[in-house]
Amino acid sequence: MKRLLACLLAALTLAGSAWASEGGPAWDKFPKERVTDVAALQNGAKLFVNYCLNCHAASYNRYNRLQDIGLTNEQIKKNLLFAGEKVGDLMTVAMDPQHAKEWFGAVPPDLSVVARSRAGANGSGADYLYTYMRTFYRDETRPTGWNNLVFPAVGMPHVLWELQGEQRPVYVEEKDAHDPKKTVHVFKGFEQTKPGSMNKADYDIAVADLVAYLQWMGEPAQTQRVRLGVWVLLFLAVFTVIAWRLNAAYWKDIK
Repeated sequence: MKRLLACLLAALTLAGSAWASEGGPAWDKFPKERVTDVAALQNGAKLFVNYCLNCHAASYNRYNRLQDIGLTNEQIKKNLLFAGEKVGDLMTVAMDPQHAKEWFGAVPPDLSVVARSRAGANGSGADYLYTYMRTFYRDETRPTGWNNLVFPAVGMPHVLWELQGEQRPVYVEEKDAHDPKKTVHVFKGFEQTKPGSMNKADYDIAVADLVAYLQWMGEPAQTQRVRLGVWVLLFLAVFTVIAWRLNAAYWKDIK
């Protein structure tokens, strides 16, 4: 029930408003190597199903597509299906779209391609998500009790707070570079106020795994595409050399 309530509150933000605009704090760099790490993708899939899929569908994907990251049908059934779904089903949610629109004013967004949709001047969509999921902090002035550094006034609660714990932002006053007579509040980092079940390093890895899965889910064939692209470039390089030598041999006796 607590998790369902958190999901319903999350939908209020993501359904009723756009993602945070660009600008503000720089986005942290997502460790890209996680996307090609099968164990990381499997852990990310588990986190996604347990913490995200209760509210937000991924309706362009089926559960059995997880076979591409090394899971068997039996593992999918045992570890990722909880409400009578079948392995071949689409990754949808139980909430009726009409009811969701009545409750929240809009249908909660689908997360199938969320990692691809947030690319911008500050970095990739994966960079944004990686930063976003690590910069929640307690704010009792907000309806949910949570706020976010890269998405100010966020309405979504921190669904991973039990893993990360609670933190607060630390600001210091510095002189304004454009007007020395004024001071500005500059963000310097976070201070842990309540520990979670994971330390900072482990939580960062968990978020990286979740984001890796979200990025993989947006294009499951991306790894194969990159691998195939390397072979195509190698073939073209070899063919270019052969064509160049054939051309030289053809024209050598022509003056």
